[in-house]
Amino acid sequence: MRILFTGPAAPSHLFPMVPTAQALRAAGHDVLFASPKPYDQLRAAGFPIVEIGDGGSLRDSFEAVNGGKAGYARPDLAEDQLLDLAAAAFAHASRATVDGLLATASAWEADLLVHDSCLASAQLVAAKLKIPAALQNFGFTSGLDLAARLAGHFTEYYEAHGVGAPAESTPLNIVPAALGGDPGGLRMRYIPYNGGGVVPAELLRRSTRPRVAVTLGTVITEVDGVDAIAPLIGAAAEVDADFLLAVGEADLTHLGPLPANVHPLPWVPLAELLRVCDAVIHHGGSGSTLTGLQAGVPQLLLPQGADNFTVAATLTATGAALSTASAEVDAPLLTRLVTDPELRAAAVRLRAENDALPTPAALVPAIEALVTAPR
Repeated sequence: MRILFTGPAAPSHLFPMVPTAQALRAAGHDVLFASPKPYDQLRAAGFPIVEIGDGGSLRDSFEAVNGGKAGYARPDLAEDQLLDLAAAAFAHASRATVDGLLATASAWEADLLVHDSCLASAQLVAAKLKIPAALQNFGFTSGLDLAARLAGHFTEYYEAHGVGAPAESTPLNIVPAALGGDPGGLRMRYIPYNGGGVVPAELLRRSTRPRVAVTLGTVITEVDGVDAIAPLIGAAAEVDADFLLAVGEADLTHLGPLPANVHPLPWVPLAELLRVCDAVIHHGGSGSTLTGLQAGVPQLLLPQGADNFTVAATLTATGAALSTASAEVDAPLLTRLVTDPELRAAAVRLRAENDALPTPAALVPAIEALVTAPR
């Protein structure tokens, strides 16, 4: 079979597709990605990529729908408003991908289109070409709901192409049912893919001193910098643990001198880093959250925007995480993160629930059936 994967130019949306794509390719299927630029991190996964879009950035689209501002953190908006804003921005970015995705899927004769919820052109193309579609979810929130929000900003393109409605899409969930996703569809184990990177030799084994990883994913550091972790830097100095700043090439100069127990890192795959850490602090992005879940470590979430608040509420309800505003982080909270046995026990239980789900490889026959089953 020829299986075409597509999504917006954001690692947090494309990376969850990689284990599924790897499983399908290992089973003998042809796999191709269609992606806007930049796609260097996706290219490192080893798949062929066709460029779609006009080279415009997601930042440009967020500015276009947000009055010229690109800020990720919007404490002034309710969560439903945040999701609508994200949907409008991703739909804006999707406009330039319609022709390229349509041409790619047609010329390559795709048998199945696997897509992210935040590329509005995907279900349009699948409906126009009558190709079966699967929606690769990236976290706790409903991908079908988010895709529908995007489609609401895409009606003119459906009209222009003579398509009455988005294609029906089978959800591919990557979290246990109790944590969300979409009902129905298929459900698989979350297997982290965080891209490549050099792992420092000193991070190959655990330390006698607690380690806490700190990350803000791939979007916030580009849009807002590292402001969200500024308050915890001072608090960390009072905690008996080492804090590892996994924020890539982000500018840290305005944070001032770092405490002796706070250590900036180059880009390190998060899953490998968490293997030797005792906890993780992040913004509540799905990739960071699920990688922490898979590692079985307690988490502290500092939600900033988009679906971060839903993720934080869902995870704290399990007992495996804490959540607070960035400005409220203090030394007692950080100490609890690394010492509370109940947090750790709940995190271990969540990891076991994830491990109990079938791997992407085990679900290959079910994914194949999306093409071969009578419709």
